[in-house]
Amino acid sequence: MLHFTTLQFSAQKMKLFLATLLLVTLVVSPSFIQTSIAGSSYCNSKCQQRCSKAGLADRCLKYCGICCEVCKCVPSGTYGNKHECPCYRDKKNSKGKPKCP
Repeated sequence: MLHFTTLQFSAQKMKLFLATLLLVTLVVSPSFIQTSIAGSSYCNSKCQQRCSKAGLADRCLKYCGICCEVCKCVPSGTYGNKHECPCYRDKKNSKGKPKCP
């Protein structure tokens, strides 16, 4: 009889733990999702502007987006002004050339 009571008590603890975990996940998840959405919409709009006159717009948008996500900034205008964002300016590809457009 004692063995059954111990198992029942453990099951109750497990249910309480899972319910608490679920509640914490539901409360914390929206803040992470909102941060991701805000970051990507910022990068999308800035990179659209930056790459608006690029000859290879798809490639420009791809690398601008990568750089923006890492650096959290994009220089103003369609060319130059990289002094505004040193991280963006200093990123190099495997060949040692600037990665960010």
